[in-house]
Amino acid sequence: MSAVTDGTAVPSLQGVTAAAGFRATGVTAGLKPSGRPDVALVVNDGPSDAVAAVFTSNRAKANPVIWSQQVVADGVARAVVLNSGGANCFTGSFGFQTTHQTAEAVADVIGVGAADVVVCSTGLIGVGGEAFREGVLRGVGLAAAGLSTDGGPAAAEAIITTDTHAKQSVVSVDGWTIGGMAKGAGMLAPGLATMLVVITTDADLASDALDQALRAATRVTFDRVDSDGCMSTNDTVVLMASGASGTTPEVGDFQEALTAVCADLARQLQQDAEGASHDIAIEVVGAASEDDAVTVGRSVARNNLFKAAVFGNDPNWGRVLAAIGTTDAEFDPYAVDVSMNGVRVCHAGAPDRPSDQVDLTPRDTHVHIDLGVGPHAATILTNDLTHDYVHENSAYSS
Repeated sequence: MSAVTDGTAVPSLQGVTAAAGFRATGVTAGLKPSGRPDVALVVNDGPSDAVAAVFTSNRAKANPVIWSQQVVADGVARAVVLNSGGANCFTGSFGFQTTHQTAEAVADVIGVGAADVVVCSTGLIGVGGEAFREGVLRGVGLAAAGLSTDGGPAAAEAIITTDTHAKQSVVSVDGWTIGGMAKGAGMLAPGLATMLVVITTDADLASDALDQALRAATRVTFDRVDSDGCMSTNDTVVLMASGASGTTPEVGDFQEALTAVCADLARQLQQDAEGASHDIAIEVVGAASEDDAVTVGRSVARNNLFKAAVFGNDPNWGRVLAAIGTTDAEFDPYAVDVSMNGVRVCHAGAPDRPSDQVDLTPRDTHVHIDLGVGPHAATILTNDLTHDYVHENSAYSS
């Protein structure tokens, strides 16, 4: 599909190269036993080089996150290089040196400084060594030779690990465009960002405006995907602006479009979560504050008993109330209403309509929780807990 022009994000065939001023590609460097593409490169040809990024809040940060936090501190970046097939986390000083050498290799081939190259990695924690380093550096050379203005799809393919497909989205408004790609299927829990995301725009905005818009967008999108409650060591969302459109939109308008792209990519992450058979939206309303609504929704999203019940098509609303009762949110447990797929099964903390009226067989599942104490609301996206999820993660290292 091509980008639309009304501000609505759609899955895209171009992703990060939909915006003018960007080239990208994805190549096979031999990092994955499967032989699938594993190194991606996205280059901003300008004229602007503004950047903003958010990273995992996990205290156990991978080497590329430590490096990239320094890169974006001055608001300038010219490229993002990403590898799958190894997280380069807990790989010691050798791992950080590998990250630095990767940035230097990109800098040499595109003619910029290493301090202007963001580095991202994804894959198994603890994977490193000479073979990993040689593969990544080999991939940089191959990618530099294959950069193209229509290379977005190849880049999106090269960053996936347990994902079943690449994830891209684009929005185009009034002569400027935002395009993005994402990867993520496991360890999907928030910490400013969720998994690896690269977003590009040809709008002409300074780094402080990009940072403002990005933090506002991720707060209500990626930060509210909580598929399995497990926070990655490598989570990165980076936004680069080329300014190639020559248009400077209002920050509010840009933020709205950016949020649409982030929301679309977040939804794609949820729909591809490892082993999931239900995509669950937990909508909390009637909260005393937005933070309370998020806290309540996240508590339900991380409750394994609730998630297992949904997998079994069992509308066990008692597990919902038990989950929210563990929070410090303001509410009276005996004044809460719970609906599942449009059927109110609990009213004022007591049974309402019979549970057998609830149909949980559709993949899309909606849980509506009314706390009844205020005007605030929030929605958390999660998934059920399935046999396939357990099997996939029990065999991840093998």
